[in-house]
Amino acid sequence: MKHVAVITATEAANLIKNGSFVTTNGFLASVQPEALTSALETRFLQTGTPKNLTLYYCAGQGNSDGRGGEHFAHEGMLKRVILGHWGTVPAIVSLVNAGKIEGYNFPQGTLAQHYRDVAAHRIGTFTNVGLETFVDPRINGGKMNDITKEDLVQLKVINGEEQLFYPRMKMDVALIRGTYADEWGNVVMTKEVSPIDALPQAQAVHNSGGIVIVQVEKVVKGGSLDPKLVKIPGIYVDYIVQEESILHQQQAFGCEFDSSVCGESVVPVESIKPVPLNAKKVIARRAAMLLLDMKHEAVINLGIGIPEFVASVAAEEGIGDSLTMTVEAGAIGGVPLGGVRFGASVNAECYLEQAAQFDFYDGGGLDLACLGLAQCDGQGNVNVSKFGPRIAGCGGFINITQNTKNVVFCGTFTTSGLKEEIKDGEIHIIQEGKVKKFLHCIDQITFSGKYAREHGQQILYITERAVFKMEEDGIHLIEIAPGIDMQKDIFDQMEFKPIANNVKHMLPELFKNQCMNLKDIKK
Repeated sequence: MKHVAVITATEAANLIKNGSFVTTNGFLASVQPEALTSALETRFLQTGTPKNLTLYYCAGQGNSDGRGGEHFAHEGMLKRVILGHWGTVPAIVSLVNAGKIEGYNFPQGTLAQHYRDVAAHRIGTFTNVGLETFVDPRINGGKMNDITKEDLVQLKVINGEEQLFYPRMKMDVALIRGTYADEWGNVVMTKEVSPIDALPQAQAVHNSGGIVIVQVEKVVKGGSLDPKLVKIPGIYVDYIVQEESILHQQQAFGCEFDSSVCGESVVPVESIKPVPLNAKKVIARRAAMLLLDMKHEAVINLGIGIPEFVASVAAEEGIGDSLTMTVEAGAIGGVPLGGVRFGASVNAECYLEQAAQFDFYDGGGLDLACLGLAQCDGQGNVNVSKFGPRIAGCGGFINITQNTKNVVFCGTFTTSGLKEEIKDGEIHIIQEGKVKKFLHCIDQITFSGKYAREHGQQILYITERAVFKMEEDGIHLIEIAPGIDMQKDIFDQMEFKPIANNVKHMLPELFKNQCMNLKDIKK
C-alpha cells in the first residue's frame, strides 16, 4: 500500500490555485476543518492568493465569529459562493450584499446529493425540491444579488412532471475533518458528531481530478484502523494534515469532547435539564401534543431555534420512547442538541451521511417535521431564508417541509421586543413585538402554500398565543391561548385576516410551570 503524504496546514493551503472550486465539510460548529481553512485565510492575507475561489458547502459552517466559512470572507479571495445555509457567515453575506461576489442559496439536501452525482459523472441532479419557492428559476433561481447572472438550476419536465435540474459541477479541492488517518490515507470519524458529507465529497473531488485534503487529530500505522469504521478510503485521499491543536480539532467550537454524541457512550436522558417555562416552551409543548395523534412510533425532524425545544419537552414528558428524532446532519434516534451543538444528538442509534438522510426526507419518510416560523402570508407561504439584506439561507428547510405529510411551523407571534407573562394557566402580552410575522407579502418564499395544498400536506402554524391551520380556502385560526384578546392580540397584529369560524382554547396545561403529563392527555 502506498503511503499518503502527511503535510502541514500551511503546505496544504499552498496547494490551492487561483480560481479553484473549493468544497468544505462540516455542520455549523462541528466537524470543521479549522486548521485547513484558517491556514488558507492566512495565506491569502499574507500573499493575496489564492484569488477568485468558488466556495461550495451544504450545511452552515461556523459560528458567526470568523471561524468556519468566514475564513473565506475576504474581497478578492472569493468569486462565487454556493451555500445551503448562510446564517453563520454574516461576513460573506456582507460581500454578497455589497455586490463583491456572486451568491447562490440552494437546498442543503440537494447540494449534499449533488456530490454523489458529481462523483458518478451523471449529467446532474434532478429533484422536485424547491419547486414554487425562491429556488425555482421562474421565481429567482436561488440568486442572492444582482451580479449573480448564471443559471445554476433549470426547470425541466420529465414524464409530465416538473423537476429542477442542477448540472454537474467540476470540483477542485475538498477540505475535510476526520479523527484519525492511517499511513495509507484511510480516515475514521469516530469522535465526530456525524460523517456529514465526507465520503461523497471526497469521491466528487477525486473523480473531478481534484485534490482531497483531510485534517485529522493523529496519523496511525497503516492497516491499524478498523475497516468497518473507515468513512473515507485512502484511495480518495491525496494529503493528510495532522493537527494536534485542541482549538482546531474541537468536536464543536468551545465545547468539551462529549462521547455521548459520537456513539462512544450512552448517558441517562434524565441528565438533560428541562427548559424553563416561557413562550418557546409553550410552543414546543403544543407541537409535542401532535405526537399523541400518531398511530405508531413517529419519526420526526426538528429544525433550529424553537423546534429544538420539542426534544427537551418530549424527554421531560417521558414520551421519548414514542418517537424517533432525526437531524439533517445524519443522526437517527437519541435526543438532538441545540445551540452551538445543533446537528449533534445524544445517544443516537445511527449516524448516516447527510445525503442519505435527505434521501429519506425527500422520499416522505418523516411522519412529522417541526420547523421555524419567521414570516407567513395569507396563502400559507413561509419565509425563513431572507429578510431584507439579512440572508439566513434555506438550509434543509425546503427538502423537509416540501416532502413531509405533517408539517408544523413554530414561532412567536411577533418578534423584536416581545415581552409576555405566563401565569396561572394564561399568557398576557406585556409588550408587543415591533416586528409582525403574519404579513401581506413575505420577503422570500421558502415554503410554498400552493405546493402544499396541491400535494395534500397537513400544515399547522403554532405560536404562543394562537394556532393556525392551512385549508383549501385559506388560513384558519383554530386555537387561541387563555388570557389572549382575539382582536387586540391576534387580528390587530396581522396584516391579513384569517378565517375564524370555530376557534377553541389552547389547553391551560401548556401554560403551567409543571410537567403536563402528556401521556394522559387526550385531545
